[in-house]
Amino acid sequence: MNEFKIRDEYIKLGQVLKAAGLVGSGLDAKIVIQNGLVKVDGEIETRRGRKLSGGEVVSFEGEEIHIVK
Repeated sequence: MNEFKIRDEYIKLGQVLKAAGLVGSGLDAKIVIQNGLVKVDGEIETRRGRKLSGGEVVSFEGEEIHIVK
């Protein structure tokens, strides 16, 4: 599992996917999230703007990213 450290109070789900290199663009992030391909803490998340503040685990295509503050 990879770790992704956030610098601010929170980061949006779409931004995490792009910053971690799991998708190529914000549009790609929007599409995979809306299609139900991304999970947060084991549950499908369809909101691109979902705020992650630390402690969550994001899963996409067999990759897991632990969000840390």
